[in-house]
Amino acid sequence: MHIPFKKTHVFPLALTVLCAALAGCGNSAADNAPPSQQAARAPAEVGVVTLQEQDQVISTELPGRTAAYLSAEIRPQVGGIIKARLFQEGTQVKAGQPLYQLDPATYQAAYGSAQASLVKARATLASAKTTAERNAALLKIDAISKQTSDDSQAALAEAQADVGTAQAALETARINLSYTRITAPIAGRVDTSTVTPGALVEANQTTALTTVQQTDPMYVDIPQSSAALLRLKQELAAGKLAHSADGQAKLHIVLEDGSTYAHEGKLQVSGATVSTTSGAVTLRAVVPNPDGLLMPGMYVRAVIDEGVAPKTLLVPQQALTRTSSGDASVLVVGAGGKVEKRSVTVDRAIGNAWQVTSGLAAGQQVIVEGSLKANVGDVVKPVASTLMISATKKVAAATTQE
Repeated sequence: MHIPFKKTHVFPLALTVLCAALAGCGNSAADNAPPSQQAARAPAEVGVVTLQEQDQVISTELPGRTAAYLSAEIRPQVGGIIKARLFQEGTQVKAGQPLYQLDPATYQAAYGSAQASLVKARATLASAKTTAERNAALLKIDAISKQTSDDSQAALAEAQADVGTAQAALETARINLSYTRITAPIAGRVDTSTVTPGALVEANQTTALTTVQQTDPMYVDIPQSSAALLRLKQELAAGKLAHSADGQAKLHIVLEDGSTYAHEGKLQVSGATVSTTSGAVTLRAVVPNPDGLLMPGMYVRAVIDEGVAPKTLLVPQQALTRTSSGDASVLVVGAGGKVEKRSVTVDRAIGNAWQVTSGLAAGQQVIVEGSLKANVGDVVKPVASTLMISATKKVAAATTQE
């Protein structure tokens, strides 16, 4: 069967294919045109932080343990049976407040005996004194021998010594009797009792009856490596760090749950020896504890203000890159808006930034956002970044500028 050829269907299709081919050739030619013939492209936008010098408080965070400001373990100084416990466990007690009462009967008897001995010694002294005086008068008229007079004088001296011995024994008996009432040597919070009424205790026994601790203020003992302490002293001596205005290093406490303790402390003393096992020196800080939130033995982290580093430059950590060998560099927007690579030297991390010691200067614009769109030598459009440098306790905060 013969199908007739229809030209009306062929020409429109051919015309459509030809137009498409011509359009494609036109686009390819435009793309491959030399740069001088291309339309000017807008520079890529990059986020920058403009560096600014600032006085920065240098801090270090170290683990620590709380300890009572004053602590007294209560032990009996005489033996006996406990008749009564005179305090409520866990409460505040005053210095001199009674804590325990021992059975005083034996010590009262000893005190009475010592009193009687003193009375007897004084009576003997009075008799010896009278005899010595009489014999001294008789010796003057040769009514007695000198030996008899000397014997009476010796008896008088012996009687005086006996009185002294009896007085000392009476004082000892009085002290032992007072020890049957055990009192708090310091003011503070009293711990739980290890004994109950009816228990037999001994003088200066190993086990404490209870403990009284003064917890306001509190000590925080902080081990710091001797190498870090040596570095701190060298930086202070070289002028890289400056002491605080009052000359005392301040600190803040971070509790076990991650919260920051409300009251600021001060570093009081530094240990005089280095531990041979850990190589650390113990630092001791004093922290107010008016609410009793801190308890002895708690694990905390202490953020210590070591000093102030003047004219510090901080660069956000995300702006810095390192090579496999550890060399650090950043990208900056230089003259004419061109991207430049700068090698830098950094000292320590402060918050979300690095402390730069060389390679950069104040006023330079460091690229922190959009670095993947910018190659070295490209012309870019710097835009102030919304990224803020978060450094602990800035004296003068870093800022971002247009």
